Amino acid sequence: MTPYQIFEIASMAILVAILVFDLLIVIKRPHVPSMKEATGWVVVYVSLALVFAGVLWLMGDGVKAGEFVTGWLLEYSLSIDNLFVFIIILSRFAVPKEMQQRVLMIGILIAIVLRGIFIVVGVQLVESLSWLFYIFGAYLVYVAWKQAFGGEDEAGEKDNLLIRTMKRRFNFTETWHGGKARVEIDGTRFFTPFLLVILALGMTDLLFAIDSIPAIFSITTDPFLVFACNIFALMGLRQLYFLLGGLLDRLVYLHYGIAAILGFIGVKLVFHAMESNDLPFINGGQPIEWVPHIETWHSLLVILASMVVATVASLIKLRADARKTGDASLHLGPSEAEVGADGHYHIVDATGNSFRRPLRVEHSGTGSLTVIDAQGKEAPAADFSEDVLREAAREDMEPEDLDELRRRMREGREFDERDERNV
Repeated sequence: MTPYQIFEIASMAILVAILVFDLLIVIKRPHVPSMKEATGWVVVYVSLALVFAGVLWLMGDGVKAGEFVTGWLLEYSLSIDNLFVFIIILSRFAVPKEMQQRVLMIGILIAIVLRGIFIVVGVQLVESLSWLFYIFGAYLVYVAWKQAFGGEDEAGEKDNLLIRTMKRRFNFTETWHGGKARVEIDGTRFFTPFLLVILALGMTDLLFAIDSIPAIFSITTDPFLVFACNIFALMGLRQLYFLLGGLLDRLVYLHYGIAAILGFIGVKLVFHAMESNDLPFINGGQPIEWVPHIETWHSLLVILASMVVATVASLIKLRADARKTGDASLHLGPSEAEVGADGHYHIVDATGNSFRRPLRVEHSGTGSLTVIDAQGKEAPAADFSEDVLREAAREDMEPEDLDELRRRMREGREFDERDERNV
């Protein structure tokens, strides 16, 4: 075997092991990740992608390293569009926060399988039918136009045909039953919303695969690199959901950036088809020589510029709107927080005092709870909105610290009950 083939096998084995490890964490410990945890995992996955590119470079294949980085960034930017729809679906089906990690992980695994199938079929087709690039390119230009000027995107907001059929033919509960897809109530079998969410995510993944796979073929047709780009883009998607949360819907110009990328890639695919043209009714079946050749680094610059410009423009608009309305609130992760004048996230107690995130909640010796912020400022937990404080604690505190706090609270309640009985 060549060194590149050995690298392919080793890389796939490592990636599968990471995915299995990630899946086991989700199954055994369903929870809402803290900002620290979500950020850590996103950094890990981005670092792994850069290490992957670095190894390719060290092996002396700078071309493949460049193709991977460009393809990975392309798929990552398109996955953010996928993330918008995931947020809509999870909200519409009222997925409990502790179940969101499991649902997202299953959705991502479905996406990986579907894209793997599309890659295998797509590579075989484009190698034998180069004129397909005309169709792929035209389709991506159409998708780009629809993304930019097609009005509000209702993807994920309405039940598709499969979901409507399932609801008509089978019994479904209105409430969730943990991670169970089917339950029995009074001798009658019911499916739960868990199954509907998985089906909705699967259909969404199918639609996005139709967009993303032709796009990546504009960068490379190496099936290993195409699959690696998709794997690395999807692996951090679940953590990115919890990291960005409601901030995504505030990036109002992001869809224009994604549209610009899709439009550029569509044009590039058409140019590629013209360069290798063999259709007899176009230029007599001969390649079209005047077509400009777009290099991989051109694509990389367009992808980076489109996402940076769209994000910066959205943030500028967000700040301008905040000045006009006086509303400086943002969503951070799964709960709401307030941005203070110093640019840090805070929660505010009943007296209007601001407490800087991250927070920790400690159980004092007197049986009460005390909130301590990032600067050591303390206040009784009773001074805060219970729901806001609970969500902030779940995001900011490590799972072990939360478990210890719950244990002490239970012990405190047991002591109070015994004390009452003795009086």
